[in-house]
Amino acid sequence: MTGPDPSSLLRDLAAGSAPFALIARDGASVEVLTGDVVDVDLLADIPLTDAAGTAREVLALVPYRQVRERGFVCHDDGAPLRCLVIDERVALDRAEVVASLPSSPVPLAEAGFDIADEEYADIVRRVIAEEIGRGEGANFVIRRDFVAGVDVDPRIAALTWFRALLEHEKGAYWTFAVVTDGHIAVGASPEAHVSAQDGVVTMNPISGTFRHPAGGATAETLAEFLRSTKETEELFMVVDEELKMMSAVCSDGGRITGPHLKEMSRLTHTEYMLRGRSDLDPRDILRETMFAPTVTGSPMQNACTVIARHETTPRGYYSGVAALFTPNGRTEGPTHDLDAPILIRTAYLVEGRLRVPVGATLVRHSDPYGEVGETHGKAAGVLGAIGAIPRDVPKAAPDADPDAPAAPRRPLAEDPAIAELLASRNDRLAPFWMNPQDPDGSGPFAGRTALVVDAEDRFTTMLAHQLRHLGLDTRIEHWSTVTDAELDAADLVVSGPGPGDPRDDTPRMEAMRHVVRRRTARRDPLLAVCLSHQILADSLGIELTPLARPHQGLQKSVDVFGEDASIGFYNTFTARVAPGDTQRGLTIGDGALVTEIVTDVAADAETGDVYALRGPGYASVQGHLESILSRDGMRTLERLIAHVL
Repeated sequence: MTGPDPSSLLRDLAAGSAPFALIARDGASVEVLTGDVVDVDLLADIPLTDAAGTAREVLALVPYRQVRERGFVCHDDGAPLRCLVIDERVALDRAEVVASLPSSPVPLAEAGFDIADEEYADIVRRVIAEEIGRGEGANFVIRRDFVAGVDVDPRIAALTWFRALLEHEKGAYWTFAVVTDGHIAVGASPEAHVSAQDGVVTMNPISGTFRHPAGGATAETLAEFLRSTKETEELFMVVDEELKMMSAVCSDGGRITGPHLKEMSRLTHTEYMLRGRSDLDPRDILRETMFAPTVTGSPMQNACTVIARHETTPRGYYSGVAALFTPNGRTEGPTHDLDAPILIRTAYLVEGRLRVPVGATLVRHSDPYGEVGETHGKAAGVLGAIGAIPRDVPKAAPDADPDAPAAPRRPLAEDPAIAELLASRNDRLAPFWMNPQDPDGSGPFAGRTALVVDAEDRFTTMLAHQLRHLGLDTRIEHWSTVTDAELDAADLVVSGPGPGDPRDDTPRMEAMRHVVRRRTARRDPLLAVCLSHQILADSLGIELTPLARPHQGLQKSVDVFGEDASIGFYNTFTARVAPGDTQRGLTIGDGALVTEIVTDVAADAETGDVYALRGPGYASVQGHLESILSRDGMRTLERLIAHVL
């Protein structure tokens, strides 16, 4: 045998006091990482080089509170951005590690959820009514914690739980244990949040949760789940949110592949892979992608605000990431590769208290008790593995030989009916985001400039990427910093989407009203999207009203000035005219600038809900042409810009 003896090494780790990490991510080996711990304040402070400038490998536990770096709110518990600066790495055989780890169950005391089921169901109802129902966003993840007392040496508990997860929780992206002074984290994360290798950035949005019935999942029960509108739209919404991040860090915006199944011991998820190219420092990539919508919500900034309103305690490391920065030997461009799974399905042990946080993704379709069940299902994989609840053992066939070894079960994704159901999801999606992308500036509007005004929804990054494909030299400016000089200088201004009630008098809404009024009064080309479409409609005297049911993540086929278009909608409010009203002649102005305009209206023939507006030098659209749900998004965007310019 070459290399260290697993039994001796693991015994030394259990008996010692030095920090270490165990990571299983390739199915065959376990990486043992040792070194010194350094806590830092910011992602930029992660020590990827030593004093002499030599590249170092670092494993960082990034807490949720780091969202403050992006200006987002949170309950700040002071959880450190903890870095294990690695000075030694050893790869051990996985089977030998399992055989060498302790296996005696770790007793738990006073175990249970910190929030009762009925109380959590009430939280779900409030979020749907008060947040999604008032336009604050499309989906939000609210957590609850399974807690218990542990009276066992923390290092022994960590090694025992790590073994249990290796043996009983399948399908994890990383199975890991990170042991540092006063803090233990042991988990089996299914989801790679972001990785960067050789200039290629990959994100892996996972959403839609199928809880296996007693005895295990079957093709029939899984097929019923895959036909669920709620679960399908939930996945599409998180893909949209992660494409916003990809468009911010990748020059080519990001390409979608999938969908795939992520099959675990008690749950099966649906997932996509997003890939694009970037030459950013991996710490900057991590900052721009804090954190996954699958564990926060969308739009991201408002999701953090909603979480702070409905979660009464800090998140700690839940929904953060474990980020492994590995030197890649490059002399140009990024010097480190990045591999960063989301910190979910993870048990934390601090001062004798076990905590397993779990959350459900709340959308307009959510059933409160269904979301309660989802939190139980997500916790069960970890809790079952570590012995906190009974393990789920698949039932054998009635005529099976009880002494015969169990035959490996064929992955459900290989079932032809399941594969067909998965593939059919892509029929609904925009080809633009599924094809290779690399804007070269030669589109139909080459030579023109565009300014996108961000109203706190990073759909603007996807819009900017599409505008560049159409040839426009595009940049994004936040609503709070954009100046009149910048507004006046751009050939095209795109007034962007954002959360909230367009009738409010907040500084953000007033700033967006000013953008719309100034451009239309001067007859300078303007495209208004979603929230800004509603603001334009309001300035034209068109009524704004809440929808009876929010259109968050809804795909509709609508008539946009004589051409049918399949478009994704993320709106809680709508502009509404009398059915059959197709034109408005009104006065609009901003200060001394006043002009008479005639507006064409594209609206639903039955409800009068306004889908698009156009007039001299301006156009607007209620839907998100940049969304993956907008199959005809690029065609419609080009048509509206051609009219505007």
